[in-house]
Parts: sequence; structure tokens; C-alpha cells
Amino acid sequence: MLRYLVLSLALVATLWGGNPQKAASTSLLKDSWHIYSAQRVEAEGAELSVVGFDSSDWYPAQVPSTVCGSLIELGIYKDIFLGKNLELIPVHPFLQPWWYRTEFTVEQAGAKIPSRLLFDGINYKADIWLNGQKVAGRDKVHGVWKTFDLDVTALLMQGKNALAVKVYPPQMGDFTIGFVDWSPQPADSNMGIFREVRLRQSGVVSLEEPFVRTTVDKRSLKAAEIVLDVTLVNHGDGPQQGTLSGRFEQGQFEMPYTLQPRERRTLHLDSRQVAAFKVANPRLWWPLHLGEPNLTHLALTLRTEKGLTDTQEITFGIREVGEFLNAEGHKGFTVNGKHLLIRGGAWVDDMFLREDARNLESQFDYIRHMNLNTIRLEGYWGCSQRLYDLADRYGILVMVGFSCQWEWPEYLGKPQDKIPDSPVGGAYSRKDRDLLAAYLGDQVRWLRNHPSLLVWALGSDKMPTPDAERQYRAVLATADTTRPILSSFKHFTSEVSGPSGVKMTGPYDYVTPNYWSLDKANGGAFGFNTETGSGPQIPPLASLKKMIPENKLWPINEAWEYHCARREFGTLFTYLTAFNARYGEAKSLEEFAFKAQAANYEAARAMFEAFGANRPKATGVIHWMLNGAWPKMIWQLYDHYLTPSGAFYGARKACEPIHVSYDPGFHRVQLVNDTLEGFKGGTLRVRLLDAASRVVVDQTLKVEQAAQGAKTVLELTALTPASPVYFLDLRLVDAKGRAVSNNFYWLAAKTDVLDPARNSWMAMANSSYADFKALNTLPVAKVRMEQQPEKGEVSVTLRNESDKVAFFLELQLMKEKAQEMVLPVLWDDNNFSLLPGEVRTVRVRFEPADLGGEAPRVNLQGWNLK
Repeated sequence: MLRYLVLSLALVATLWGGNPQKAASTSLLKDSWHIYSAQRVEAEGAELSVVGFDSSDWYPAQVPSTVCGSLIELGIYKDIFLGKNLELIPVHPFLQPWWYRTEFTVEQAGAKIPSRLLFDGINYKADIWLNGQKVAGRDKVHGVWKTFDLDVTALLMQGKNALAVKVYPPQMGDFTIGFVDWSPQPADSNMGIFREVRLRQSGVVSLEEPFVRTTVDKRSLKAAEIVLDVTLVNHGDGPQQGTLSGRFEQGQFEMPYTLQPRERRTLHLDSRQVAAFKVANPRLWWPLHLGEPNLTHLALTLRTEKGLTDTQEITFGIREVGEFLNAEGHKGFTVNGKHLLIRGGAWVDDMFLREDARNLESQFDYIRHMNLNTIRLEGYWGCSQRLYDLADRYGILVMVGFSCQWEWPEYLGKPQDKIPDSPVGGAYSRKDRDLLAAYLGDQVRWLRNHPSLLVWALGSDKMPTPDAERQYRAVLATADTTRPILSSFKHFTSEVSGPSGVKMTGPYDYVTPNYWSLDKANGGAFGFNTETGSGPQIPPLASLKKMIPENKLWPINEAWEYHCARREFGTLFTYLTAFNARYGEAKSLEEFAFKAQAANYEAARAMFEAFGANRPKATGVIHWMLNGAWPKMIWQLYDHYLTPSGAFYGARKACEPIHVSYDPGFHRVQLVNDTLEGFKGGTLRVRLLDAASRVVVDQTLKVEQAAQGAKTVLELTALTPASPVYFLDLRLVDAKGRAVSNNFYWLAAKTDVLDPARNSWMAMANSSYADFKALNTLPVAKVRMEQQPEKGEVSVTLRNESDKVAFFLELQLMKEKAQEMVLPVLWDDNNFSLLPGEVRTVRVRFEPADLGGEAPRVNLQGWNLK
């Protein structure tokens, strides 16, 4: 597959008029924009789109942006995420359209230089004016996920040009961007030019919509084939002929073409026309843990008889994706013929669609650091191709599709199926179906060239009507047949395509760690659960202080619950009930914020471990959610400020490529191998210690595990009440004695007991909870810390100088003087424990500029440290 790069192409071509000119370029219109409410502007588009119009009193902005996002960046609205400050942003200024205006310069223009304005995303409708003339109106330019290619050849001028875009906000019933119950709705409903705008110029013939498809010999992995489809467009009134040539690392090719006046033709090239498209020993693209995400570059050059007319540079990955059903009928996915256990999180953009390049890359660093191989997008997130480019580079699969925002009347703003609990939702009328089919086609063409794209989904919480599904599948039959299609992310049976093969059965609120292996009927570790998790993941203390006003920080109150989700999920009641029963009620903010990380850690670790250990019955799991559109208390592995929580480190531990784990439901130790190579000659040491750190069990055994599999290696006996809590320490080394996996559990003699009779789609209740309150009276441990800073990293050596377990140690990288947390950070390990006498060195990596000129300092906190 390939990804399409937006390039600035400086090349000289001879146009059909015979004069050498700068013929092909793609310019990103990003800077020098201004925005203003149309209600406060008397002039209309003809006047606003004239060079020199005075917009000095307008608000400066960049594109992509939303109106509200731009005003926040300017400081018009401050501290928006503190407390309930979001409610202070008025809605009424955004009920009317806003103008976006810019001026830009082009070196050459004219009738013989085909020029187009490309809009990748406008929310929701727009009138577009260039140099005093209307290019297109909102009758044509409407729909959040449509892209627009507008011919401006006759309007573009050499030198300065003025572009004015009047953007209309979405209305109730429009199929627009939404955050459902995950966060508050932005005051402007994300009105704006939220994706890139480009000016594209070419010679008389242009290259359009290149699409590379690849197939792999899945048995040998030693052969692959490439197919290139590319559309040639003759913008002139006369016939054209010439050559299309390409160069890539496997070889090169040149193909002739002929075009009639104004003809648009797609060339289909495979190994019958291009011998180099049959590739021996290909460098395959693999997702994380299965291999390297190798990418290959292809340069395309298009010539007419008179010279160069267009060029594009493409990066693609050779790989083939597919799907399978396991013995129980649950769907799974393959890459290059290898079964893949999906372990991922649900991605969401910033609620004001403020895309920052470094922030995006930092989040992909986090995704890879947690050993996750997939993100799921409910909607087509991303203000540019950057998110998908990063997924390609990092080897992270992406699942995309329609959002449940359109499947529920309370969010869409128009009636849905009148049948209670109907499995269908979305578009019902022919007009709405046509719109969503256009959305799908444009987004598929926009994204299909990324090797990271795994699946197209036609529904989320529901499935489309049969008529809509047929229409959507007809779009995919022409736009992309290389990927699996899901009718829904929930378990439904479509009359068009049959069972979806996946499930969306919760939970969404807190469940105890043993739920995932014990539950056999709902969201437990079998099949592919496309969104699930243990509900709240409380951020660390530093983030809480940014979110909650000082006078509302403690005790927990409505200010905390405002930063939960909406409707049923606007409360911490279930979480706090379990937390207080298991760990004891916290007496201070600092105590609660610290101990909540232990609850976060064991909750996320247990879910991911259960799905890993239960393969092949389990085929995948998506943690609901990965990140946050805003600072919140629920559904995240790291927060909006990029602060990792205990859930982050629990996920990182659980998703190791070769991993040893403990199943709290069945009291067994399991070995998981997520790689394509068998693990042989390993040694596993299992130690059980009581609350006084006395060794109760110390056992060593030889272990091995075939590729992409899991098995039980040791059954443990039930814990006795002789000690209220125990510590289980697992250490796995390879045949050369090198550490492979270590894992540490705190266990209670009184265990969690589920109550299946009180199960709902939100969570399964407990009849009783494990009792960890003895952790609060552990003997004190003494740990000495040594720090060794280097550029961009600090090595930290911790020495447990006592004969007691040093339980749940948390390390934070700080600015030495300001004592502010440095973010983002990548710790080798965190939230770990040390056995008596143990010495461990861990490393943290960071960007030196984030220190602000200060020295780094690591702070240490522990459950039973002085």
C-alpha cells in the first residue's frame, strides 16, 4: 500500500503553449489567515476576496483550525479546562457563520496553468470566493467528511491573490464531528476549516489519486506483487500523449499514454506491464512486535511530448491484510498471513481540533512504548495526514469508520429508528445515504494509501440499514477492495453481510481484575472486544491540580465528576465504592491520587493480560479509551497533558512481546509469546512473599512457548488467611540468563467475588471485594536513589537497603528548581516494587528543551517508604 505525500514541487516544464514555465507545485495555504464573525462584517465575499481588503482588526489564525480553537490559542478564552470554565465560553457567537480570509502569492498563473484549490475538510458548509469571484457555494461545499477539488484556473492571478471562505456551523441533524458522551461539546461545534487547504498547479496533464496495492506470498513471505492505479487528467482542449515513468528501490518503469481532449483515464499497472512490480525477498511492512514497518519510496514522473508536466513522490509499504474466524466464530485479523492479536486503544483528537505535530509524535511514542499495535478511530480523526503517516512509520494499525455520533438521536439531533433498541442507525433517507456514501468515498480515497489502515467500518454502536450498507459496499467495491469491512463494531448480524464477528459488550465502568478471565458471556477475554475497559483512570496529582480549582480539590465533589464523561458516566460512584472497599478510604488528596495509580495499574494490566493469555479464543481488545479530548477522570491510559498514569505502565507491562502473567480468576501463571519466533530455553522464577516480606514460595521451572501463542505454566494454590496480603514476583530469563519479563502482583487472602446476576452493559457488580487495606500498614522499607543525568535521559538506580518489600514505587522527572513535571517522558519501567535487597536501574528519556534550561531531578514516592 502507499501513502500520498503533499509536496512542494519546484520543477520546470514546457506547457502546451510552448513556453518553459514553473508548471507543477502544491502549496499548503497554512499561514496568514484571519477570521471574524460574519455577523460583524458588512462586506460580502466579492469585497472580502479582493487583495488589500483591510482585515487588520480580525483575529489572526492558521489553517487547519476551528473558530473556537483559534480564539483559545489567541487567549480570548483562558484556562478553558480548569473547573467548569468551558461553560464560560458563550455559544451565541458561533450560531452564525464566520469568515476565514487569507492572501497568498503565486509565481505563475494563467489559462495554460491548470490550478485548483483543494479543501480536505470544512465543517460544515461554505461559500468560497477568490479574487472577487465566487468559486463555489454552500449548496456544493457541505459535509464534514467530504473533500473538495475546485478549479480556479480562470480566477488565479500571478502575484497576490485573496481567498475568502464563509463557513457555516453544523445544525441539529447534520452528520458532523462529535464527541458523543466522551466530553462536552465545543461551543462552536467545531465550525471551521479543520483540515488542510492546498493550491495545486500542474502542466496540461496531471497525476491524480495514485493507489498502490500489494499482495504477499503468505506461505513463504519471499515474494510480493505491486499494482499501481493512477489517474491521468488532460486539462487541455487538444489530445496529449507522453510517458509515465516511475523509480523505486526494486527497479524502474516507463509506460506510454494517450489522452483525448479533457479526458480522464485511470492506468492500471501490474507485473504484466512492469516486471519490477514482481518483488523477490520484499522488505515487508509489519505491525509492532511482528517485524519492522518497512517503507519504500516511489517517484512518479509524467511527461508530454513537450516535456515534464507533473510529478509525485509516494511512500508505500508492502503488506497484505486479511481476516479470519477462530474456532468459536470470533473474527480476527491478519497481516501478511500471520494472525494478529489486536491490542490497542481508542483514539480521539483534541476537542477543539488543535493538531500539534510534536504532540502527535509524542502520542505515537506513547502508543509504541505501551506495546500497543492498534488504534481505533470512531470517526475519521486527524486534521492532516500526519496521524496516519506516523502510524505507518511506527507500525501501528489503524481501524477507521463512521462514528456512533450519527446513530443516536440525542447526539445526531434527528429521529432514528422508532423500534426500541433497534440495531440499525445512521442514514435512513436517500439524501442522507448519498451524503454518507460520499463521505466514505472521499475518506477512503484520502486514506487508502496508508499501510497502517487495517479495516473500514460502516457502523459503530449500530449497523447501517440494509440499503445504506449496500450503497457503502458499492463505494468500497470501486475505491478499495484490499481491506476487511466491518458492518459494525458491535455484534450484529446484517442481512447484507452476515455476522460482524466482533463484540462491543462493555464494561465501561470499574470491574475488578478477575472479571476478564472469569466472564465468559459478556466483555471478558474471548473474541474481539472493540471497546471496553475499567472506566475511571484517575490522573496523577499534578494533572488533578491543573483540572480542578484549588478550593474544589478535596474531598471529591461535583468538580471531579464534571471532568468525567456525560450521562451515565458522569459519576465516580462505582469506582470509589470498589476503591474504598479494597484499599481503604483515602484521608487526603495526595494519598488518593497516589493510591489511585495502583488501582489504575492493576485494572489496565489485568484486561490486556487476560486477552493475551486467552489467545486464540481471544482475537483482540481495544481499551476504551487511549487518550483524552480534554482533561478527564475516565477512559484513558495517559491524560490530555500527556501525563502517563498507572494504567499506562500497567498496559506497557501486560503487552510485552514475551510476557509472564498471573491470572487472578484461576490462580495460574501464564506465558505469552506475541512474536513470530518461538521462545525456548527460558527459566521462570516464581516467588510468593507475605505481608512481612517472608518468602512463602520460591520455585524455578524451565519454560518455552511457540510463536504467537500462550499457555499455563504453573497452577498456584489458594492463598491462606495467615497473611492478609501477599506479593507475587515473576521473573523470566532467556537461555543466556538475560531478563525477558518481570511482573509483580499484590494479592489479597480475601479475594474479589463477582456477581454475574448484577451484570449490565456498563459493568459487572461484585458481591464482595478483595481486602488490600493491610497494605496501608506494611513495614517501612528504605530505598536509596542515585541519579545519573545525560543529554536527553536520566539513569536512576534504586537500592532497597531493607529486608522488606518496597511496594509500588513511582518515579517522576521534574525541573530541579521549578519542581514541575517534565512531559512527555518515556520510562523503561515505573510503578514497580523492589524485593528485599534488590537493586534496579531504570532510564527515562525526554526532550532536553522541555527542561527550560533547568537541570533534571527525579522524585521518588513509594507506598511504604519513609
